[in-house]
Amino acid sequence: MEHSRKQVAPLYQKIKDHILNKIASGAWQPAERVPSENELVKEFDVSRMTTNRALKELTSEGYLVRVAGVGTFVADLHAQSHPLEIHNIAEEIRGRGHQHSAQVLSFDQLPATDSVAAQLNMAIGEPVFHSVILHLEQHIPIQIEDRFVNAAVAPDYGAQDFTRITPYDYLMRIAPLQKAEHVVKAILPKADVRDALQMTADEPCLLIKRRTWTRGKVASSAMLYHPGSRYELSGRFRP
Repeated sequence: MEHSRKQVAPLYQKIKDHILNKIASGAWQPAERVPSENELVKEFDVSRMTTNRALKELTSEGYLVRVAGVGTFVADLHAQSHPLEIHNIAEEIRGRGHQHSAQVLSFDQLPATDSVAAQLNMAIGEPVFHSVILHLEQHIPIQIEDRFVNAAVAPDYGAQDFTRITPYDYLMRIAPLQKAEHVVKAILPKADVRDALQMTADEPCLLIKRRTWTRGKVASSAMLYHPGSRYELSGRFRP
């Protein structure tokens, strides 16, 4: 009786999880061919309809690319992001030939409040990590990264040393990017943000609000604060 009440994942979901785990671990790289429907049918002992559903959903979610008459391949997940590309702040700084450093201003694991739960599309009270990190360029503050992370997506987030690696490095490694949402605003920051970024009282702040998804879940929600006099966004894309 106990066994009959236990929830069992649908067969197509088991195939999806198998493929996602291979991608997340790096075993299957972008542009690498994945097993065919027939191969998956034999491996999982399921119907062709079941494997077709798994591959079709992963394709629509951006993890796979299906080429008629050729096969199914791992998508370049980085190419799925918003035209305002997601960059590693440390790499941006090093790309300018400058030194990046970081200070962890605060770090906690706590139950999600109603507002955080809404940002992360999760239930109130579920565990989340909250990190506030100050990024510096040539020892000058350039960004405050105020980030909430779904602990179910990144359970080891709290064990990382973010003075040595960035949250971007860690999250891109363990939670392949599916999609991202950006909102850019100009604001007058609160005193603690202004002080940490060494801004003048009347200096505007560039705020990027960003959410990222992996495996159909919101992985993180971040508020990225930049001093207006020391940071700008620029880019080029084809419509």
